[in-house]
Amino acid sequence: MTRGEAFELLKKYNSDPFHIRHAITVEAVMKWFAKDQGYGDEADHWGLVGLLHDIDFELYPDQHCIKAPELLRAGGVPEDIIHGVVSHGYGITVDVKPEHQMEKILFASDELTGLIWAAALMRPSKSTKDMELKSLKKKYKSKAFAAGCSREVIARGAEMLGWDLNELLQKTLTAMQDCEDEILAQVE
Repeated sequence: MTRGEAFELLKKYNSDPFHIRHAITVEAVMKWFAKDQGYGDEADHWGLVGLLHDIDFELYPDQHCIKAPELLRAGGVPEDIIHGVVSHGYGITVDVKPEHQMEKILFASDELTGLIWAAALMRPSKSTKDMELKSLKKKYKSKAFAAGCSREVIARGAEMLGWDLNELLQKTLTAMQDCEDEILAQVE
């Protein structure tokens, strides 16, 4: 599956600019992590999983990660991508456990990318580029801030990876900082 085909499939089920930007963000972050974790030759594959991970969320929020396999199979998506997509709902809506490093990173970073964008929008610069870990940690600890971003899922993801929370926060922040221009160029 090409990136163009995956993006068209995403747009078939998602029209909200927020959801499209989130998908593009997670795609870019996943590609960054592939390179960071020594899977650079799989970066495009990791990116496709990130791009398609919430394919069912906009139209079927109550069936998130449950409806996805049907939509993805109808779109001709390979089973390994489907497993990666579905596994980010582990323990939330499905019992498909993240196995591969890519799946664990998706699980850990998905919610966190939303929290980081929300924190960036509160900054005068509206950017992640000048954000420091200390500032992100302060927002993370505030349960009222970006309340829809599950701290429990983020913490479980860090544990799944064998990373402490600070490592996950810093790596995901760095990924977003490095990818911000690429992300914004696709959504503006």
